[in-house]
Amino acid sequence: MDLGDALAWLDRHQNLERMLADVTTARPDLGRMRRLMDVMGHPEGACPVIHITGTNGKTSTARMTTQLLMARGLSVGTFTSPHLARINERMCRNGEPISDGELAEVLTDIAGLEELAGDRLTWFEALAAAAFRYFADTPVDIAVVEVGLGGRWDATNVVDAAVSVVTNVGFDHVELLGPTRADIAAEKAGIIRSSAPLVLGEPDPELVAIFEAEGPEKVLLVGREYACERNDLAVGGRSIDLRTPAARYQGVWLDLHGRHQADNFAAAVTAVESFFAAPTSEKLVREAAGSVRSPGRLEIVGRRPLVILDGAKNLEGARSAAAAIAEEFDDSMGRIMVVGMLVGKDAGEMLRALGAAAARLVIACPPPSPRAQDPEVVAEAARSLGVEAQVAASVPEALDAALATAGADELILVTGSLYVVGAARASVRL
Repeated sequence: MDLGDALAWLDRHQNLERMLADVTTARPDLGRMRRLMDVMGHPEGACPVIHITGTNGKTSTARMTTQLLMARGLSVGTFTSPHLARINERMCRNGEPISDGELAEVLTDIAGLEELAGDRLTWFEALAAAAFRYFADTPVDIAVVEVGLGGRWDATNVVDAAVSVVTNVGFDHVELLGPTRADIAAEKAGIIRSSAPLVLGEPDPELVAIFEAEGPEKVLLVGREYACERNDLAVGGRSIDLRTPAARYQGVWLDLHGRHQADNFAAAVTAVESFFAAPTSEKLVREAAGSVRSPGRLEIVGRRPLVILDGAKNLEGARSAAAAIAEEFDDSMGRIMVVGMLVGKDAGEMLRALGAAAARLVIACPPPSPRAQDPEVVAEAARSLGVEAQVAASVPEALDAALATAGADELILVTGSLYVVGAARASVRL
């Protein structure tokens, strides 16, 4: 199959968006993936894996971990989700997305083996299997694998991780993971292995106990075994001091916006240190911190006006984005928000968390997803906060409207969903 045929085959499968839209189809089961791994000769075990879950910060932490491993001279495969523009972004080798030809090849391979696995794969299962095949065939020295949803029943959980990482626990996908943080923590704890250390970025003692009960080799807890001890605003990023079980790194410049990114970087450094059972040299930590990128996460794509993209998709992410903007950018700047959300999100709560009450205009738009929330709902929620609001038919139309009305010294924040950010990113010249 060429890439078009391969993607058409993939799209005929039940995808994650449809699964979330109809939770009755979301029956926990790793049987299909395990049978497929058997048929494929276990590509998921071809190299060591650092396995990452959490409510927020998974992708950023995966990219940071990748950068740190690359700085040590390793060839690194990285599997993340979702993508912003092209599906190729989900599986990378040394930070470079898989080529169209290689993607077509691995998807064709999975399509040919599906019947032997004994059941129809889901969309995400097929893609995860393709990533494992790509990393095994390339090959890479180590893979950094981000969980798609939850952990225990996620398709990626067929790996036998060398290090497990949980960034945090918040409220997202409660229709599938459970209504309480304890329920969500129990699902994420499913990636823990008794033979592997756990880097745990969630400090809540009640939730820590849930993770400890899974019996990891050891628990490296934020604030106890590792920490970001100083986290100051710097020009274009953060200046941070880190403490890990084996080292201290002072005055490290992190080339990302947002206080929360320093916490993600601390977890990444600790994960790599745990993998090698040795500290990373200060030179390599500084090199990785200064070169890491996390597209769509407080990403500046325009200057006059200032245009910021942030894929905040839940309340915790929205609050982090609002805090970062309040800390790092001039409060006197007029603000316009381009916002689109998926169904299941409380538009009023999200807008309040994003600080929309301080905006002079909210332009609501539909994310390019079958699960798009009606932008009229978002606009009405903005009006209830006393903010002027209007509706656009698409993300590019909303961004064009924002640019047309914004003054040179104003700030445009594009947010509410990574689908919105991806569409906006595709419409601007980076």
